[in-house]
Amino acid sequence: MFHFCSEVQIVEKNPEAAIVLFWKAINAGDRVDSALKDMAVVMKQLDRTEEAIEAIKSFRGLCPKQAQESLDNLLIDLYKGNLGWAYIQKANFLAAEVVYRKAQMIYPDANKACNLGLCLMKQARHEEARSVLEQVLQGKLPGAGDIKSRNRAEDLWRELGSWEPPPLSSNPPSLGLEDDDFADGLERLINEWAPNRSGRLPIFEEISRFRDQLDC
Repeated sequence: MFHFCSEVQIVEKNPEAAIVLFWKAINAGDRVDSALKDMAVVMKQLDRTEEAIEAIKSFRGLCPKQAQESLDNLLIDLYKGNLGWAYIQKANFLAAEVVYRKAQMIYPDANKACNLGLCLMKQARHEEARSVLEQVLQGKLPGAGDIKSRNRAEDLWRELGSWEPPPLSSNPPSLGLEDDDFADGLERLINEWAPNRSGRLPIFEEISRFRDQLDC
């Protein structure tokens, strides 16, 4: 019952109330894995990523074995969201683009699409940015109905309409990862909750591959 009511609250654009009901479902043992995953997604949309990560780490033990892989993927997605935004704050838009593209392959949503669109705009790749933002504006991605994500997509779309080509630069873009500890920090964080995971995660292989291509 709690889970059904939570879905209704999300549809009614009341995510804070939905989170309260998700917590009730978790505490009542009502489809804990589903409630936990849905709550984490809503928390992320509200920029409460750290809280979502802690909730999954704390309550995944109540979830069945078959739900653990999807919880792992969701955690990776949450960690990547933080990494991508950190790169944006450093104006390293190429590295942020790599992170958001990989994150969209795991758990696509409107918020990450907006961030990806921003990264592409900052690199003057406006047709690609339009294609990404159209998916949000046309409601093709999870979370596209969220008013915050839609407003942001509309703002970026209007910004695209007023864009003028910047002066050409002879300097190639750089991932700027040589002295950057973001990727290493992310990998250490993931190892805290999945110490037995073998091999490097795909995101780090992707970043390394992009860096190698740029160095050629």
